[in-house]
Amino acid sequence: MSTGPNRILDEFAKLMTDAAGAAQGMRREVETAFRAQAERVLNSMDVVQREEFEAARDMAAKAREENAKLAARIEALEAKLAGTASGKSEAAKSTSAKPRAKT
Repeated sequence: MSTGPNRILDEFAKLMTDAAGAAQGMRREVETAFRAQAERVLNSMDVVQREEFEAARDMAAKAREENAKLAARIEALEAKLAGTASGKSEAAKSTSAKPRAKT
């Protein structure tokens, strides 16, 4: 059977262990409440989540790359078209510049 001082120390140790468990539980509850409140505030501010932002950024980068490719393709086609049109106009000028023979 426990006597005087040992029993008091055992009861005190048990009380401290219970208090530590209660403190951890309270800490988890406070963290959960804080996260929920922070999430509500961020949702009311229309803040974008990081994953959504990165997805939009990647889509914009791909769109810019495709836009640059299409611009280069348009320039090449316009240059080709301009070359073909100037070749036809030069041929038309050279045939109309020849003097006609009288018969």
